[in-house]
Amino acid sequence: MHTNISAAYANIVGGPLQPQIRGVIDFYDVRGGTWVCVEVYGLPPYQPATNGRNPIGPHGFHIHEFGDCQVGDPFDPFQAAGEHWDPTNQPHGNHAGDFPVLFSNNGYSKMCFFTNAFKPYQVVGKSIIIHLNPDDYRTQPAGDSGKRLACGVIMKT
Repeated sequence: MHTNISAAYANIVGGPLQPQIRGVIDFYDVRGGTWVCVEVYGLPPYQPATNGRNPIGPHGFHIHEFGDCQVGDPFDPFQAAGEHWDPTNQPHGNHAGDFPVLFSNNGYSKMCFFTNAFKPYQVVGKSIIIHLNPDDYRTQPAGDSGKRLACGVIMKT
């Protein structure tokens, strides 16, 4: 992997559970880490937790181990992406691939944040997954984020 990659991106595409999702995530090399920006359309609207079920949204949002967005099982898509990317074997909530949740604003979400957990060259070839449910940042190993709604492979710019 080339350490001189200063930027990377992933085009996000919804799977069978939420086919209208589309978006892009950009990764920029900045001093001390990476500036991550996401813009996504087609998220399902927020639904509060009811009858013991998790809420729908805000949506878990993570880097996963493998750059493989094959749908596979349409009722449990994108399993080929593997688990959350965790190169330093941290407990969930502190994985390098753990990101803030995405809030659906009539299906739209846009945010940027800084992470010192990686540089863009380290995530090229991995995938981004958007989940149905919020990440609780404590359930091991993956935060109880639910079904995988959308996936994109991270590529160098």
